[in-house]
Amino acid sequence: MQAYDAVALRTDVQVGDTEQLFNLMAGRKLMEAFGLHPQVCITLPILVGTDGRLRMSKSTGNYIGIVEPPEIQYGKVMSIPGEAMRNYFELVTRWTPAQIEELFAQLRAGALYPRDAKMRPAFEVVDIFWGAEEAAEAEEHFRRVFQQGDLPAEMPTCALGGPTNIVDLLVELGLASSKSVARRLIEQGGVRLDGARIESADHLVTPGTKRVLQVGKRRFWQLV
Repeated sequence: MQAYDAVALRTDVQVGDTEQLFNLMAGRKLMEAFGLHPQVCITLPILVGTDGRLRMSKSTGNYIGIVEPPEIQYGKVMSIPGEAMRNYFELVTRWTPAQIEELFAQLRAGALYPRDAKMRPAFEVVDIFWGAEEAAEAEEHFRRVFQQGDLPAEMPTCALGGPTNIVDLLVELGLASSKSVARRLIEQGGVRLDGARIESADHLVTPGTKRVLQVGKRRFWQLV
């Protein structure tokens, strides 16, 4: 059925990942059977997610959204394991193979620190979607918050009407897509309130003077 798409659309070229090559080639055969000129097939490797292992997927939660704020995009690229960086250099940057190979040669020679190398595709990704000025601001935000330990200069604010369950709060603020995801974040130690790790999904968050809720390394909310 997937191969028949090529017939129905009378495609000239189809682009897919390498594991879809069989379907693309089947499309060529079907096109010939229907008296059509067979399509050209172009395949690329799969882009792994921020976990460095699984394919990037919103359902898995290991994705970088193209409409996410610049500082979120930048921070997510910086969180990618080092072994997955070549995959990102080759698939999401605008650099030539020769430029990429030169950078990895510098890494192997010790002339470039891994962190500094990773900052280049982080800047590149934000530049592609938001522009160089936003990319520079996202880089400065990363240096200030994650390298120097400061909180963001600006955070979204939520006014609590009273004591609120942490799981409900995470879902309400869009920091978790469901209650089960929220509980998993807590179990994994990814939720902090005023710098202290939340240990229980039954934790009640009480209103206070500019309390800071942090999820992961990049998402902050001010609670009042």
